[in-house]
Amino acid sequence: MSALRKKDFMMLVFGLVLFAVLQLMISNRIIGSFWELNIILICVNVIMSASLNLINGYTGQFSLGHAGFMAIGAYVGVVATVKFGLPLIVALILGAIAAGSLGFLIGLPTLRLRGDYLAIATLGLGEIIRIVIMNIDYVGGAAGFKGIPHYTNFAWVFFVMLITLFVIKNFVNSAHGRACIAIRENEIAAEAMGVNTTRYKVMAFTIGAAFAGVAGGLFAHQFYLISPNSFTFMASFNYLIMVVLGGLGSITGSIAGAFVVTFISAALASFPEVRMIIYALALILLMFYRPQGLFGYMEITNMRPVKKLLDKFSGYAKPV
Repeated sequence: MSALRKKDFMMLVFGLVLFAVLQLMISNRIIGSFWELNIILICVNVIMSASLNLINGYTGQFSLGHAGFMAIGAYVGVVATVKFGLPLIVALILGAIAAGSLGFLIGLPTLRLRGDYLAIATLGLGEIIRIVIMNIDYVGGAAGFKGIPHYTNFAWVFFVMLITLFVIKNFVNSAHGRACIAIRENEIAAEAMGVNTTRYKVMAFTIGAAFAGVAGGLFAHQFYLISPNSFTFMASFNYLIMVVLGGLGSITGSIAGAFVVTFISAALASFPEVRMIIYALALILLMFYRPQGLFGYMEITNMRPVKKLLDKFSGYAKPV
């Protein structure tokens, strides 16, 4: 087993221990229902920020319509469970396929654009998805979809989050991921070296959209009602904040950004008058003193203290 696989194994063990501790605290009501809900939202937001980071951070594209793909996954998922009585796992898969397929179809024409033009195009497409859903009476229209079964729990979101992070990490470390990073660094040079830039941009966009669909399905089955107003431009912008805050091009940053943004929002819930002011000031100060984000391009496994610890437990510790 390679050193990389052993590090993956150690991080998996850490994840399972973290799950066991949090699940025990939730079961014994040490963590109340409010913070349990926010832990679930953190896991959903990690999936959203990691999938958006694949597009914006690793491939260097500027997408502002990620909430639209989340909406597709959410509505396809609730139709599958409520209208057809399918289990949650099937609903999540169908939501991922629907969002990924739409991401592929949208990505083919739009990803030939660059920079601000791509941002405007994806912003418009996200709003088109929301407006179309608002005018479909089969899914409740503007009033929203009611009577959704409460299938989502901490175990579901945590393990789906682990799968998402594992898949995205291995994609980034593959030849396809290296091609995406080359496009981010210099698209013209990558194309000159024979990289099919459109192909890899569409590939990253499709994978990111598919995982956004999975997050949408989990989000929808946490609440008994979902509305198109949950998937506005501001939702997409919020996920972009998580990515930039944690660090573009860092999976660890996606986790940290989702945690910080969700935690700050929840902690300030008792102060609605000043919540957005404090929230905005915290972001401004962080961007002043840490413009590359909390982790930049770094992963926690590459940080020297953590790397030494992992090497020690993996049997790769070097003698002093």
